[in-house]
Amino acid sequence: MARKILIIEDDVSTSQFLSYTMEHEGYQAITALDGIDGLKKALAEKPDLIILDIMLPGLDGFELCHRLRDWSRAYAVPTDIPVLVLSAKAQDADKSAAFKMGANYYIVKPADPEKIVDAVKNMLKETTPGAIK
Repeated sequence: MARKILIIEDDVSTSQFLSYTMEHEGYQAITALDGIDGLKKALAEKPDLIILDIMLPGLDGFELCHRLRDWSRAYAVPTDIPVLVLSAKAQDADKSAAFKMGANYYIVKPADPEKIVDAVKNMLKETTPGAIK
């Protein structure tokens, strides 16, 4: 069974591109175009990894990541779902805030698709039981 990647991105073309890229790599892509829908899908789908934009309508990526980490026990969401932030926000303060809220990795847009794919593969490898790190 393909591993699930939840893509939470409000730009439709970026969301479609990421979805296509992940499916081309053999993953099952699930998409959400705003933070509230993204949080709902994260709780319902329990993805293997989340690709998260910061600037989202409804609920920004910082708060969404924080809620996922904070609500993990209440909603039976694994606390170790890796979160890859993919954002145009390139300031060190933004990166620091994302890591403080529970992100595992941060890539600044625009990003080379190979860099995104490599990050996803490495992050999933680190969460695979028995994987060599």
